[in-house]
Parts: sequence; structure tokens; C-alpha cells
Amino acid sequence: MEKTKEIKNTGETDKSKGRINKQTLDIIYIAMFTAIITVCAQITIPTAIPFTLQTLGVFMAAGMLGTKRGTLSVLVYILLGVVGVPVFAGFSGGISALIGPTGGYIVGFVFTAIAVGLMCDKLGRKLWVLLVSMAAGLILCYAFGTAWFMVVYNSGNESPIGLWAALGLCVVPYLLFDAAKIAVAAVLVNRVHKYVKL
Repeated sequence: MEKTKEIKNTGETDKSKGRINKQTLDIIYIAMFTAIITVCAQITIPTAIPFTLQTLGVFMAAGMLGTKRGTLSVLVYILLGVVGVPVFAGFSGGISALIGPTGGYIVGFVFTAIAVGLMCDKLGRKLWVLLVSMAAGLILCYAFGTAWFMVVYNSGNESPIGLWAALGLCVVPYLLFDAAKIAVAAVLVNRVHKYVKL
């Protein structure tokens, strides 16, 4: 009886150690991809219309980590920015960056992560799945961010901006750049995931 109890206790201890190890690894992965998004936010490509690699980091986080951990890494990134840590583009931070006209695109990253993560969790990480899921996630981010922009802009402006004008200002100039980021992120996640299972 005592030996049976010892074996049972040992089994339970091994299981609890396994859970703790997995939780620790999850925290490390979430922190790692939060850092990757932060670094990507500071990389600006100097063109006529400057743009950052923020969304590339979000695509990578959700593609590699899946829905729960990928979304958590994006939420941690946003929360760090809200409390004043300079993680947003241009080493900015604070609630003002989030409630400003373009803050909706930052919040939209959460929807991007959910869309990419869900499709990857359900359909795997085949290249076409990654491309479609990232495109869908980006559309959600565009939709939320543009709606947010119009609400904030029109609330404090005597001459309101329409949908097409908002899209022309906030979305259209970035379409090619964002398509390139989707292609790069999809290929990277597809290749890396074959050798590294997070």
C-alpha cells in the first residue's frame, strides 16, 4: 500500500512539475514575442510615407504561439504602452497614444492576433493558411482602426472626414508594405515552425 501511495505521489509530483514547466515556458514565449513586437515597432522604413514593422511582429507572435499566447503577447505589449513604457512606434507610450486618432490600429492588433491564432490552431501552419489568416487579421485591424480614426477625427473637427477619405489617408498608402510584411511573416512562421515547436 505504501509503495502504491509513493508511486501515485511521484506521478502527481511529475505532473505538477510538468504543468509548472509549461507555464514557465509560456510566460517566456509571451515575453519574448512582446519584446519582438516592441523591437519591430521601432524599425522604421524611411520612405515617402514612413512605416514600421509592428504588424510583422504581431503576425509572428500569433502565427508561432497560437490564439491564447499570441493574443496575450499583444495585450501585454499594449498594456506596457498604456502605462507609459515607450514600446509604441517612435519610442512613444502612454494612454494618449492609444486614445489618439491612430490608436485604434494598435487596439486592432488584438483582433489580428485572434484571427491569425484561431486559423493556425484549427488549420495548421501551412503557407496558404498563414497568408489567408494574416490577410484576414489585417483587414480586421484596418476596419477597427479606420472606424476609430473617423470617430476621433470627426469629434474634434468641423469638417468631418468620410470613409473613403479615411481609407485613402490611413490604409491605401500602406497596402503594399503590409502585403510584403504578410509574405515575410508567413514564410518565416511556416519555415521556423517545422523545426521549432513553441
